[in-house]
Amino acid sequence: MLRGSNQAAQGFYLALGYEAQDVGVWGRWLTSPGAPPEDRVQPDEFGKLDITITYLEMTQPPADPAPNAPAGKRVALMRAEPPTIAFYRFLYNTIGRDWLWWERRALDDAALERVITNPDVEVYVLYCNGSPAGMAEIDRRYEQVIDLAYLGVTSEFIGQGLGRYLLGTALDIAWSYAPEKVTVNTCTLDHPKALTLYQRFGFTPVEREQKRIDDPRMTGLIPPV
Repeated sequence: MLRGSNQAAQGFYLALGYEAQDVGVWGRWLTSPGAPPEDRVQPDEFGKLDITITYLEMTQPPADPAPNAPAGKRVALMRAEPPTIAFYRFLYNTIGRDWLWWERRALDDAALERVITNPDVEVYVLYCNGSPAGMAEIDRRYEQVIDLAYLGVTSEFIGQGLGRYLLGTALDIAWSYAPEKVTVNTCTLDHPKALTLYQRFGFTPVEREQKRIDDPRMTGLIPPV
């Protein structure tokens, strides 16, 4: 028996061929008058995730210079011109696995190739001590607006200052094109410090959206671990 809120376990068993059965479980809360505790999180509909997306923008470059790369590490940021489909999927899937990045997983190779080979889409790969450690995708397809479509580091390099370096350098690149504004968005599935980091670099929230999505672990886009 699994709780409806335990979606990771549900995705694992569904991938193994198990099916949900139409059975009922009866119970009551030992509170008066049988109501759940106030702090209990109500589970989402089976196979769905309720998320909050925060859209942010900045209309002038950051006041402070971009942070230096962490000391004691061999760090390089290189543009992939363009990345191969296989390499892009490796970066996207590895960096985004813990945060349930799914949109690019849903694209077939032809659709993905049209995006990442567009000359106005720039993919920068962060290397640390010779290994791919992160990526930043800068989207210049919108007139006078540049969007940081994706930005992140792999789990092995989180907490080492590489994210701040990557974001600061990506913003320097974006502002070198003199746009009217730079935009980014983050959601409640992302790293819990992502929103604070963007605001620290000068982004301002302009809109929030509540959205219910299919859990990509349940649809098969992200395999169970």
